[in-house]
Amino acid sequence: MKTLVLGGVRSGKSRYAAALARELSMPVTLIATGTALDEEMRRRIAAHRRDRDADWTVVEEPVHLAGALIEVSSPDRVIIVDCLTLWLTNLLCAGGDALRRESSSFLTALPGLPGHCVMVANEVSLGIIPVNELARRFMDEAGDLHQQLAACCDRVVFMVAGLPLTVKAAPP
Repeated sequence: MKTLVLGGVRSGKSRYAAALARELSMPVTLIATGTALDEEMRRRIAAHRRDRDADWTVVEEPVHLAGALIEVSSPDRVIIVDCLTLWLTNLLCAGGDALRRESSSFLTALPGLPGHCVMVANEVSLGIIPVNELARRFMDEAGDLHQQLAACCDRVVFMVAGLPLTVKAAPP
């Protein structure tokens, strides 16, 4: 089962992804993609660390997501990827062909992964069009990634004010 959890900042995405993982009563591996480049981000990462279950395995992988997923996936494990938006930012900042190469690897690997995978991403395309080129490219890339993921995921959930809205239901 592949699940995409989308929503705005502080919409409850990570909390919902964790609840889904707990419901499955399987070991959980969290793949964290964020990097602490400033004090505010360090505080966000610290808050996530405090909130997660102590028995979860944590893999920090800001760029090579496909490789990390392949390495940790198994039929009896739940993987949470938190978050794809930070991963996308890391790829855009890396420059070169990192975005094309890594996103292609990720989208190729995902459908064949055994077990459950819950992916968290920020929906960024509900506001105004940014004035700078990098921000517009980021929105375009995020929108393209989300559409491709939604097509291959079994379930898509949109979070609003802590409430899950099912956009695509898992097959019975």
